[in-house]
Parts: sequence; C-alpha cells; structure tokens
Amino acid sequence: MSEYNHIAIEDKWQKDWRKNKTYKATENSSKEKFYVLDMFPYPSGAGLHVGHPLGYIASDICARYKRSEGFNVLHPMGYDSFGLPAEQYAIQTGQHPAVTTKVNIDGGVDKQGNVIDGYRKQLDIMGFAFDWDREVRTSSPEYYKWTQWIFKQIFNSWYNKNTDKAENITTLTAVFEKEGNANVNAVCDEAATFSAEDWNAWSEAVQRKILMNYRLAFLADSWVNWCPVLGTVLANDEIKDGVSERGGHPVEQKLMRQWSMRISAYAERLLKGLNEVDFSDSLKEQQRNWIGKSQGASVRFTLEGRDDKIEVFTTRPDTIFRCYIYGFSTRTRVG
Repeated sequence: MSEYNHIAIEDKWQKDWRKNKTYKATENSSKEKFYVLDMFPYPSGAGLHVGHPLGYIASDICARYKRSEGFNVLHPMGYDSFGLPAEQYAIQTGQHPAVTTKVNIDGGVDKQGNVIDGYRKQLDIMGFAFDWDREVRTSSPEYYKWTQWIFKQIFNSWYNKNTDKAENITTLTAVFEKEGNANVNAVCDEAATFSAEDWNAWSEAVQRKILMNYRLAFLADSWVNWCPVLGTVLANDEIKDGVSERGGHPVEQKLMRQWSMRISAYAERLLKGLNEVDFSDSLKEQQRNWIGKSQGASVRFTLEGRDDKIEVFTTRPDTIFRCYIYGFSTRTRVG
C-alpha cells in the first residue's frame, strides 16, 4: 500500500469543495432542513486556539452525517468581531479595530510586520464543511444595520397584556390621547394615573418621558459592573473573583444611565416555549434559570427621620421579622 499523503489529498479535495461550492445551502423545500450553528469565534488574536476546533469538529461531523442522510443542511460560519475583545486587541497592537479585525480574519501583515494567516485560512486548512456564502461578520455595516433596525422595532413597541404581545407605540399614544392611562394593561414601570386632558396638555418632552415607562427598550438608571481600566460595563460572566476576566482589572458597582429591555414581559412565553423545543432536560433547566422568573413581594421600608423608602424584592416576605413594614405588593421578577 502506498503512503497516505494527507497533505496532497486534503489540498486536492478542499480545492474541489471551494470550486464547486459543495457545502452551499440552497432553497430546496423538497428536502428536510437541518441547521447546524457554531459559536462564532472572536477574531481578537492572531489565530485560532485549540478550543475552537474542539467544538467545530463535533458540529462538522453532525453536519456531514445529516447531509449524507439527504437533509438540506445549513452550516454557516462567522465572526463575533464587534465589542470588547476586538477593542482591547486593537489597543494592545495600536491599530484601528477595523484593521486588526480584517487582518485577523483574512490574513495579512500586522503593525509589527508579522505575517498572520488569519482565521479563515486556518478554518479552511481543517476542511470544515461550512457554507461560506452565508458568512457573518458582526463588525460589518451590512450586518449591524439589522441589529440597529431590530432595536428600533423594540424601542417603538410596548407590551399589551390584554393581547399578550408587543404592539407599536403609536397604538398606546392613541389611547392616551383619548382616555389617558387608567385602563391601559401594560408591562411597565409604576406610573401615576393621568387623563387624556393631562396627556394632550403636556409638552412633547414630558410625553417622551412618560412613554419611557412603557417602551420595551428604555433608558433607566441601573447598577452595573463598571471597569474603569477597560472603560466599559461588564456582564456577570465577564467577572471572576471580583476582577475582569480580561486583564484582571478591578470592577466596581456604579449607577449609570443605560438602555434596558423589559424582558420580564416575555418571561411566561419563554418558559412555555421551552416545552415545545427538542432540548435536553438539563439544557431546559439552564434556560429556566437564565430567564430567572421568581414570585415574591416588593417590601418598602421607611427610614427614620426621612421621607425616603427602601424597596426590596424578596421571595419570602414571611421571614422578615421585627421590622416595620410600610407596605408590600406581590409581584413577579425576571433576572
């Protein structure tokens, strides 16, 4: 038996795959569809690490197996190339994020004169069955124009509890103009009751402020994980032992004005929807924990010598002893 020359064989067939677009997904409704989605890598370094192919090999096997069974397989690849990792890598190298991101993906020469193969070349060498016509780069205007579009749809919506769905904010303002907010059943912040006369007499600035209590995307003061060195807000999973996972910098709690989402409006629908998807029980439980719905009460404590009150959410109001409770109302919290 002649020696197996894997370099020559891989080179031959990978060229054939690229030329004939072997793994291109087509619109073919006669075949049963199968979608294989990988977690996109951060192109914030000079190349892939071992953790990338560790996951991609398993999903590639699955994609090839389903294709051999006659499924119409969509197996795309992309790059999570927007955000903190890309920013920090650009700061470290002294180059604009757009430059470092493109070099890291497509290959080229960095500021120090080092030749970089790039993520794409490395992924091709490993022979993954990706449909490169469906490539996604989150730093591309062609991509993030749609994330901006989605945000505008959310911002211009409110959640109508009567219809159990989001509706355009203009339908809410129409109600305000005719009858005020007394009969509005919405997911919103606590707001004082007002009449149609009140609403129509207010300035546009006041009306915008009132609507912020109802929009699905809204501005609010929230406590966040602030990292002064990185100059950004961090998610809980970006912090380890009180410091930033990237760089090990101190993180502090800071009250900041920022955009928030009324995800609580969809909590029940998300939970019910989990019963309809083919996930493992352990994965469903993870999703339920992420949604974080909990039943409890908002307890408001008076402060001696002050008009202010401290509001605390608890799932066990019956365990509060020897405290003077101003009042409490039952509520549901998400997150």
